[in-house]
Amino acid sequence: MTFLSSRRAQTGLLHAVIWVLLGVTVFTQPTMGLSTARYFLLQAGLFVLSLAAFYVNADWAVPHLLYRRRLVAYLLFLLGIVAAVVFAHRTGQRLLAAPRPGGPSLGGIRDAPPRRAPGPGPWPGSRVPSRGPTDGVNPAVLFSTLLVLGLGTSVAAVQRGQRDALARSVLEQEKLAAELGMLKAQINPHFLFNTLNNIYALTLLDGEQARRSLQRLSRMLRHVLYGAPTDQVPLGQEISFLRDYVELMQLRLAKRVQLIFTAPDAPAAEVLIAPMLFQPFVENAFKHGVSATAPSRIVIELRQPTAHTVELRVCNTLFPDPPVEEVDAEESGGIGLANTRRRLDLLYPGAYRLTVTPANDHHEYEICLLLML
Repeated sequence: MTFLSSRRAQTGLLHAVIWVLLGVTVFTQPTMGLSTARYFLLQAGLFVLSLAAFYVNADWAVPHLLYRRRLVAYLLFLLGIVAAVVFAHRTGQRLLAAPRPGGPSLGGIRDAPPRRAPGPGPWPGSRVPSRGPTDGVNPAVLFSTLLVLGLGTSVAAVQRGQRDALARSVLEQEKLAAELGMLKAQINPHFLFNTLNNIYALTLLDGEQARRSLQRLSRMLRHVLYGAPTDQVPLGQEISFLRDYVELMQLRLAKRVQLIFTAPDAPAAEVLIAPMLFQPFVENAFKHGVSATAPSRIVIELRQPTAHTVELRVCNTLFPDPPVEEVDAEESGGIGLANTRRRLDLLYPGAYRLTVTPANDHHEYEICLLLML
């Protein structure tokens, strides 16, 4: 983390800028007929009072009065601060009013006459004569006090906004993690339920195929138990899981079902991907693209066009029941496909493209997913 990216460093820098701005505002005010030493003593007192007003306003008045909608009390507080600072500065100005040059001064110390510096200016010793104490309100002191109070209110508002934004961000992350956990918890039992049903059907037809299916299922369960609970898994591991799933489903397909599965043995570039992201789309094809009487066709193609893009294409036969216009990805895919759409929105916002369209003169149904990793 760099220096400027630290919140503490940014806060310290902001306060340093405020101190410098306040110092420039205070120490460039008219001299009011005071000698150099007495002028800086008076303005140093004003500087300290202004800083106290800034922090009391920002740290106490704004949180306890303004944010609690006690507006009248807050306005009275501001008026009291302005009156106190102006009165204190006016009192100090009268006490420190310099006697005539060479006369007795505060504590018995004589003040040297102000030196003259070439050119006009508000500093002590300039050629422009400084005004002595007046009975009215010093506009410069009033301006600096109002500036300090305004800065205090603004800083308190900005800091509260930052805290609220940080709290919202933390809550949003916690909500996102909880929602993703819930979605994965729904997808995994859904997948296991369908797979166990398939193996049960195989035990009635061919025991040897059922044993091979159980071996593949054990590898898949290892992926579900140890891979799916993590946020991301290697792409190669996800391809192996998908290949086991397709081979497991193929064991119960009739000969009239044409299955084409294409996937690289090893990814061109190893990247991380959310676990079990492809399986619901493939499951949807086996669930709704196979007929007990009519010839069926399922094409599954997984490829990696570039090092950071992965494309999945699933195409299956579209039967007239239900009608084409009523086929919907969420309705046809059930919980698994609907949750996968939601996971894509949460995990890859703006970084994926999913199209679900009829193909081949409305006799097939095609799903294309392109991920930018």
